[in-house]
Amino acid sequence: MKSLATFLIALVSLALASLGVVNANDLISNEVYAATEEYPRFSEGSIVSLQNGTLLYATTQFIGSNSDFAKARIIAKASQDGGRTWGPTRVLQENVGGLNVMSVSFLRFQNADRPTLGMFYLVKNGYDDLNIYMRISTDEAETFGEPVLVTNQPGYHVMNNDRVQQLSSGRLLCPVAWTSDVRKENHFVSFCYFSDDRGKTWQASKNRVDLPKRGAMEPEVLELKDGRVLMIVRTQFPKIYASYSKDDGNTWSKPEPWTVEAPEAPTTLRRIPSTGDLLLIWNPNYQEGVGHNGRRTPLAAAISKDEGKTWIHRKLLEDRDDQTYAYTSLTFAENRSLISYYVGDNETGRISSRFRSIPIEWFYGDENIAR
Repeated sequence: MKSLATFLIALVSLALASLGVVNANDLISNEVYAATEEYPRFSEGSIVSLQNGTLLYATTQFIGSNSDFAKARIIAKASQDGGRTWGPTRVLQENVGGLNVMSVSFLRFQNADRPTLGMFYLVKNGYDDLNIYMRISTDEAETFGEPVLVTNQPGYHVMNNDRVQQLSSGRLLCPVAWTSDVRKENHFVSFCYFSDDRGKTWQASKNRVDLPKRGAMEPEVLELKDGRVLMIVRTQFPKIYASYSKDDGNTWSKPEPWTVEAPEAPTTLRRIPSTGDLLLIWNPNYQEGVGHNGRRTPLAAAISKDEGKTWIHRKLLEDRDDQTYAYTSLTFAENRSLISYYVGDNETGRISSRFRSIPIEWFYGDENIAR
């Protein structure tokens, strides 16, 4: 009886979706990439909705080890039914690095002459050699063109998954955290590489965002309604820090504490197209003295109606104590949010990659976590 009820609920949900009716309880969750002994880590994903409605979900596939420095490549699966089921695995980007290829970002170029999809990824050759590359597809990810180097100076450039943004001016921004050598220095400064010719050429910001301890790490950028660009960074302090640019990412203000407390973990921030509000996904679990100043659980979401000054509708996405959650991707299709993140298993140490599809209205429901 339970299986029949589940089937009927799914059938009704599909019928409502086909009519454009939103069901706030229609929460889709799939472990699309489950870790195994051969592939113990799938992480740092990105999702794009293709023109025919297909969802393409790419992630990093690590081989034989879950280390950041293990061999890895970019793989993808497609879904024809909104993420309920997924097709076979295909390789989007083979490992061309001395160590690995990882951390993919999709970007649908706006106001292009023809449908254009950018795929950005990291090529890691060593502890002092990590660069960003971009490849372009004009056939909806069937094929991708030759790689273009984004980072045109030496060093170790970290860009989180699903981070590339296009401003209203058309400028592309790749937010990076940089160090000369991750083993010898392990202190990061953050800035952007930007392009005004759709990725053909790239320039670096004139100045850097820096902080004490391990510095300003894993930046995220977002264009505010007043025209400024906000950069938030992972820190070793009790709060996320923020910097602002008045010239589309070329120069940045002195960083200051932002409005959100967090451990040393990445944070994802996006604007909801249908409402104009900001949606934040992060780990609300700062614990001084604990590794990374707090475990990466729970995973939560919150809404801001005032450009990040205050946060409401704080809701849990995940809260198991035997798992950790991080490196979120976030995009939107019609009336739903499309989310991916890694799921770390505390017992095995393996990391899987999970897909979630959640109606936008769900995020505006009653809060279920303490402030």
